[in-house]
Amino acid sequence: MFGLFKKKEKEETPVEPVVIEPLFTLHAVANGQVIPIEQVNDPVFSQKFMGDGFAVMPTDGIITSPVTGEIMNVFPTQHAVGIKTPNGIEVLLHMGLDTVELKGEPFKTIVKEGDQVTPETLISTVDLQAITDAGKDTAMVVVLTNMDKVKSFEVTEGTAVGKDQIGSVEAQ
Repeated sequence: MFGLFKKKEKEETPVEPVVIEPLFTLHAVANGQVIPIEQVNDPVFSQKFMGDGFAVMPTDGIITSPVTGEIMNVFPTQHAVGIKTPNGIEVLLHMGLDTVELKGEPFKTIVKEGDQVTPETLISTVDLQAITDAGKDTAMVVVLTNMDKVKSFEVTEGTAVGKDQIGSVEAQ
């Protein structure tokens, strides 16, 4: 009659949409020399068969994440980690060249699938001397593996301190 017994409609709180910025930063994964991927001593990487990117020739074995994102996979031999950024760019961090043959020995990779990471996150500690003693290259290679989603990519070469911003990527 007067609306006394009507159910009140629940007031909905407006939900703010999550805005994912297309531009994100790339960071040095270690202290060392940042080089273009074309200079990596492996044709799979240097000829960009897996995508574009860069490498750090490390001076120590403290390896951090190159981006903010989620760990999608950690290879059983601990030498490589896949990361997906919030805007869908897939990043491969490959520690050393031909290091899969070392069966995980020089790596203490501490992240696991599903972990959220930032450039401050320790990915692995790597025994660089063990890699060198095995006759392998210590390059820490970072590859953007789904370049079809990348609008632009740039990185600054030269000496870097681990975790420093060294470049950027713009997603499509």
